[in-house]
Amino acid sequence: MTSRRALVSGASSGIGRATVRVLVADGWDVVATARRTDRLETLAEETGCEVFTADLTRDEDVAALAEFAGSAGLDAVVNVAGGALGVDRIDEADTERWKRMFDINVMATLNLTQACLPLVRRNGGGSLVFVTSTAAHGTYPGGGGYAAAKHAERQIATTLRLELAGEPIRVTEIAPGMVKTEEFSLVRLGDARAAEDVYAGVEGPLVASDVAEAIRWSLDAPLHVNVDLMVLRPVAQSTNTDVVRRQLAVKDAVGL
Repeated sequence: MTSRRALVSGASSGIGRATVRVLVADGWDVVATARRTDRLETLAEETGCEVFTADLTRDEDVAALAEFAGSAGLDAVVNVAGGALGVDRIDEADTERWKRMFDINVMATLNLTQACLPLVRRNGGGSLVFVTSTAAHGTYPGGGGYAAAKHAERQIATTLRLELAGEPIRVTEIAPGMVKTEEFSLVRLGDARAAEDVYAGVEGPLVASDVAEAIRWSLDAPLHVNVDLMVLRPVAQSTNTDVVRRQLAVKDAVGL
């Protein structure tokens, strides 16, 4: 098998970190990027991946990252970086949180895609993967800001697939539902107890490695196969708001 090279964003924790581990184990050469250098260095020691510290909302960081990642060719870009902030109702929304969510979910994804698409083209084609959320396909009370950002991010992938028609570039969207990671809900809610309550009573929420395996599978599919969209949920979750909680014996609304 010839060498394959992938760039994975959001690699310091959660789905991004799990994706680096899975792809390296699958034989990929991986460039991992995030804002936290110490975590990237630990991941490099563990997996042997290359690392590059970057804030994807900063043009100069993205340009430097693209130059580094593309120096040996680039077959895939996996956009994982993003996140949710707060559970504001629309009538009480913190506009600064909304702006920040658009920066980290939409503008960062756009910046990285624009910088890396020429590298994938120069390499003769490849894959662009966008990890969005089931919030990109629906909403829920308190989720307006995050859902709006993820809907916007999804349209980058959906529109790109149309604009790149005829080129040997696959565009894939992976949309996870409830995924229990160490930071997503903690960052969103700012409280460890509240973050843990999100998953209370849920048997088998998804974990980061589940999503990473979906990403790996889509990249390993034959090159003529494009996985347009893969939606992943735990069996306990039927919609964004319907989650079976065994200890409560009821369905309870939850923000994703």
